[in-house]
Amino acid sequence: MGKQSPGMKLLVLTGAVVGALLIGALLLLMAGANPLVAYKAMLLGPFSSRYGITETLVKTTPLILVALGIVIAFRSGTLNIGAEGQMMIGALAGSAFALAFPSLPGIILLPATLLVSFAAGALWGGIPGWLKAYLNVNEILSTIMLNAIAAQFVTYMLRGPLIDPKEVSYGTGFPQTAQIAKAAWLPRLLPRTRLHWGIILALVLAGLVYIFLWRTSLGYKMRTVGAQKEASRYGGVRVERMMVLAMLLSGGFAGLAGMVEVLGIHHRLMDGISGGYGFSGIVVALFGQLHPLGVIPAAILFGALMLGADMMQRAVSVPAAIVFTIQGLVVLFVVGSDIFIRRPGFAARIFKRFKTPPRPVPDEGGAQ
Repeated sequence: MGKQSPGMKLLVLTGAVVGALLIGALLLLMAGANPLVAYKAMLLGPFSSRYGITETLVKTTPLILVALGIVIAFRSGTLNIGAEGQMMIGALAGSAFALAFPSLPGIILLPATLLVSFAAGALWGGIPGWLKAYLNVNEILSTIMLNAIAAQFVTYMLRGPLIDPKEVSYGTGFPQTAQIAKAAWLPRLLPRTRLHWGIILALVLAGLVYIFLWRTSLGYKMRTVGAQKEASRYGGVRVERMMVLAMLLSGGFAGLAGMVEVLGIHHRLMDGISGGYGFSGIVVALFGQLHPLGVIPAAILFGALMLGADMMQRAVSVPAAIVFTIQGLVVLFVVGSDIFIRRPGFAARIFKRFKTPPRPVPDEGGAQ
């Protein structure tokens, strides 16, 4: 099996995005909107103002963290589709810890809260990892099921034990916790914006994950398990342990992403805190070619697309369903394009099937 050059990979991914946008243009025309105006707002809006740039980076932060975990899992031969649930569990555990110890100094409370969220997400990710490694349970099914369990559990906690006492006294009952102590908030990078130090944390962790996977023996073992499981086992690698470790780390990064959203943006746990980042992070990881440093530009691109979709909706007044459909088309085309990258001859075989077969030449000297 040949390998695609970096330039060809970029061309395939770019073609996938363009193809999705072309189909989206047809939907916009059917809705009576001008695709040029819509895509101008979507593609240029996020980079045309201070607000657009900072909000793009705000959305980039959780995407990087989730994608780093996905990269670790995929490189180790496991498919983590449960980042949504891991984000919620990490945010829940970290918020509960911060609310339980509000008097701790910030130098202790902030890192401790982040570590608790990482540990909780790791535990939630480790469950399907152990089931896959030792009981051969399909990790796609188990992680999706755990997403549903996490969502219901967080909803119960927000409407019951962890609900903001003010919501109870006011009778509104909005599912959210009390505000976390300011000592645990992630500081703002720029005044009058929502951009916080979480983006710096995400960039530093991307570099550390790269060093871990490509410059340490443990990371090398995990990558060999992902490349060839049986050969790794023959070489003395404890395959099952590597698979569980990969899912622990993957879930941990997702849990950390959830808590960064809480401490950097909302300052309290709210219903829907994951915001779809768990699934978008998978696309970011694939678009970044499953490389820790590659997910950085990929996350910026998809963060801009997420913000640009909102700007597009306001610019041309199209229904939200069309915006979500275009986002889904981009995700579908990018994920689907991966087969053209992994199998360079796949496109040629498809085109060959559609080629008209040559007509047989009649035999003029045949038997009478």
